[in-house]
Amino acid sequence: MSGHSKWSTIKRAKGVADSKRSASFSRLANAVIIAAKNGGGNPDSNFSLKMAMEKARVGLMPKENIERAIKRGTGELAGTIIEEVMYEAIGSEGTGILIEATTDNKNRTTPEIKNILTKFGAKFGSSGAVSYHFNKLGKIVLDLAGKDSEEAELAAIDAGSEDFAEHGDDLAVFTKPNELDQVRKALEKQGQIIKEVSLSWEPKDIINIENKEHADKLMNLVEALEDLDDVTGVFVNFDIHEKLID
Repeated sequence: MSGHSKWSTIKRAKGVADSKRSASFSRLANAVIIAAKNGGGNPDSNFSLKMAMEKARVGLMPKENIERAIKRGTGELAGTIIEEVMYEAIGSEGTGILIEATTDNKNRTTPEIKNILTKFGAKFGSSGAVSYHFNKLGKIVLDLAGKDSEEAELAAIDAGSEDFAEHGDDLAVFTKPNELDQVRKALEKQGQIIKEVSLSWEPKDIINIENKEHADKLMNLVEALEDLDDVTGVFVNFDIHEKLID
């Protein structure tokens, strides 16, 4: 199987919860706007919009805010132009970091990200230099608590997954981006419990971090990036052993 970072597991151990990031209505609204802009305002035919709306609901965004964001995305309502931006960065020990953002002002977002990178010994990479080490995949996280992992893996194979990786009580199932919803439906039909559905940049190979100083610097870097309202996703190609986590 290809390499998949266990960073999501590490973040939970470190206490960096998705709920903290989801508290920003602007981040949630921007995701809905971009999804509607790219694929239309009907969630039944636009799975990206469906996912963005679900995250917005989980984040307690009011229904009227979600509807307004959809209309902004489709052009029915005027508003500031929101664009997607991908930043590529290189961290300690040559690690690769991809930073997805949605912003109405790149002149604000880029310096904010650069300041954080500099603070933690990282820097911007040239276009393609980092993303080359990642594959864009659909990602479905299954809850394995109290379940047979082998049974879940067979279910993932039957559903048409490209790959999978077990992390504790979770099984991450990877798909082609355009087959994400199809595989999700097949897994639900088989009775699998789905915890998360998303599009993810997964590393082709993993760099194992064994130095405590570098581990702390990289973890703090990712946390600081994720705290920025404009940042919607941070993807890395490193793994850190649990013994290095405070």
